[in-house]
Amino acid sequence: MINRFSSSLFPALLALALLGGCASKSPAPVEDRSQALQTKSAPSGPGYHTVKKGDTLYSIALEYGQDYREVAGWNNITDPNRIMIGQSLRVLPPGAAQDTAVTAAPVQTGTGVEQRSLDGEVPGAAAAAAGSSGVKREPRGNKEPYSDAAYARLQNPGAAAAVLPAVPAKPADAKPEADNKAASSTEAAVEGVTWSWPAAGKVVGNFSQTKGVDIAGKAGDPVQAAADGKVVYSGSGLRGYGQLVIIKHNGTFLSAYAHNQKILVKEGQSVKRGQKIAEMGNTDSDSVKLHFEVRRQGKPVEPLEFLPKR
Repeated sequence: MINRFSSSLFPALLALALLGGCASKSPAPVEDRSQALQTKSAPSGPGYHTVKKGDTLYSIALEYGQDYREVAGWNNITDPNRIMIGQSLRVLPPGAAQDTAVTAAPVQTGTGVEQRSLDGEVPGAAAAAAGSSGVKREPRGNKEPYSDAAYARLQNPGAAAAVLPAVPAKPADAKPEADNKAASSTEAAVEGVTWSWPAAGKVVGNFSQTKGVDIAGKAGDPVQAAADGKVVYSGSGLRGYGQLVIIKHNGTFLSAYAHNQKILVKEGQSVKRGQKIAEMGNTDSDSVKLHFEVRRQGKPVEPLEFLPKR
């Protein structure tokens, strides 16, 4: 009876022992190397941006002065709303100057500095030429046709100076003609872009406070393109800007128009300076106003340096 019981109990005890032994061992650690591999292999440096908490594709594109759709294309992103923290994004076009190292050519140094007088003559050259051949060859580079008067001037420079009319000197406070012209009150050209005011109201917020200027007005007041360009963003995807329009003017400048109550243009649309692009409002703002930014290479700059004087 005992032997029969023992023989039937032994397999069960053995199974329990094996299970207890397995349960006492901790599982082998599993390391997720995907993030490490991604960080290690992801490109970085000039021309790339590492996504941080709070970034969106729209804010990254604005930071670098790009169209967010182009940034998405450079990084094979199909959904602009899906980017990951730690992801490295190309923010400059492939082949841009910032992607390649710039090699400075060495400065060529000569044995000495050649000195020339105002008429182009090398000091001592005429004397050396006359001493070697007995023929005077000055002034060099003078292409004036032969005439008796010209020959007389060469032979007697002092007499020629007395005959030639003197050029009146400009007064010390004289300014170039362009500087004397009054600046237009409605437009100003800066670095290839002609700017005008985007709204008619009073400036109520300055650059040091807002990275742009705030212009007061009433709901529905027209918001106008400050310069010719193409709309690269139209929507409300950037926190703090409300209904926003961004216009790209050239490879250097963007302008941004925030807090609108209504947007009248679409992405990809070309606009002209002075064209109505939106209506003033207070979206994502505590008051009705236009927040206006000018960005050079994506970095905010003082808009009043570009807008004409009022």
